[in-house]
Amino acid sequence: MPDIKHFDPDNALERAERLFWQHGAAKASIQAVTVATGLNRSSLYATFGGKRELYLAALRRYVHHRARPAQRWLTEDGRGLPAIREFFSALITARCSGEHAGWGCMLVNAHTDADHTDPEIRTLLDEHHRQLRDAMHGALQIAREQGQLAPGVSVEAAAEGLVLLAYGVNVRSRNGADADSLLSTVTATLGLLGAQHAAERD
Repeated sequence: MPDIKHFDPDNALERAERLFWQHGAAKASIQAVTVATGLNRSSLYATFGGKRELYLAALRRYVHHRARPAQRWLTEDGRGLPAIREFFSALITARCSGEHAGWGCMLVNAHTDADHTDPEIRTLLDEHHRQLRDAMHGALQIAREQGQLAPGVSVEAAAEGLVLLAYGVNVRSRNGADADSLLSTVTATLGLLGAQHAAERD
């Protein structure tokens, strides 16, 4: 007879995602994982293959349900700099208020976790970085076409810089930075890219 699972694997994975997101893989013991998921060790290993594989699956779930939709929205918005401002405003709101306040971004947290050199985890993190950079690049390219960017702004360099700014927002919010200070930093950074700032400077 086939093995019949008496639990919902996706529900268990969601609980594991929350655990790893809030505390990181290194600090989440296998006992903490079994408590969070409600699975005993044998069920955990039989379903996911161990803590490493569960962590990878949780990271992929986070990408699919949280990171990818935000990137897709930014890619499809079509407003240029206003879309980037709204992206950061929503990011700061999510990081500083609500259920997940102070958790940061699971993917950014993973960059500093002990397992970040694992080849599969490294590939996932690098792919997320590329996708976010490409989304920023697309929005900046629209901004250039609509005359929103200051002359001389490199779209490629600015896109990379905005990704690093997003990382900084995630790290600082996890360490207790307030929403107003983060938003002020984002506003000042985007102001440096804008055509209005260049006109005022001239």
